Amino acid sequence: MIFLRRQLPLLITMITGLIFAGQYYVPHPASEQLLTSATKWLQIIGGFALVLGVTSLFQVHAAKIRRKEAGWGYSMVLYAGMLGTMAVGWWANGKESVEGVSTAFGWVYNFMMVPLQGTMFAILAFFIASAAYRSFRARSREAAVLLIAAVIVMMGRVPLGEYLVPVSGDISQWILNVLNASVRRAILIGVSLGAVALSFKIIFGVERSYLGGGKE
Repeated sequence: MIFLRRQLPLLITMITGLIFAGQYYVPHPASEQLLTSATKWLQIIGGFALVLGVTSLFQVHAAKIRRKEAGWGYSMVLYAGMLGTMAVGWWANGKESVEGVSTAFGWVYNFMMVPLQGTMFAILAFFIASAAYRSFRARSREAAVLLIAAVIVMMGRVPLGEYLVPVSGDISQWILNVLNASVRRAILIGVSLGAVALSFKIIFGVERSYLGGGKE
């Protein structure tokens, strides 16, 4: 029993990991069918996980409302928004428009969700600007280069900055497409190699934290 409890999950992980890693290199219909079936099962599991997450969210905020904890009014707003959106979505059969006419569900998304997202990101812009001001102080040559590049990119990405300095748009685009893209690809390559290394550690049982504990 102890062997099954400790080693069986590792054995299942190793077998499934090797199978799904190897199916990318096996050009056979059975391999493609295996990936299709696994993808469908992942979608089913994701649906159950979504239900579990929503249920947990409702329970947490219900406890806050019942105990009248700090910010319980926001929990009421969350309840109203979630239940109202679900009711409207069911009434509209999940369709945002019918024959080119926006439904109530589409109206909720276009005139409530989109403006709220825009407001949130607009507020975040001020926090990003203040954080950039604190972080990009020219205390060294490297920091000065970073500060200058950040100022050029910010000026080139807003209409006012491009109006004041017309060449900032082209320079900003060059920084993003050439310098930033090359650095981003290098970071992605490093992240990918790290993911491959971690996958091998999980498949061969070296990393066991996903079982709920540390290494044994």
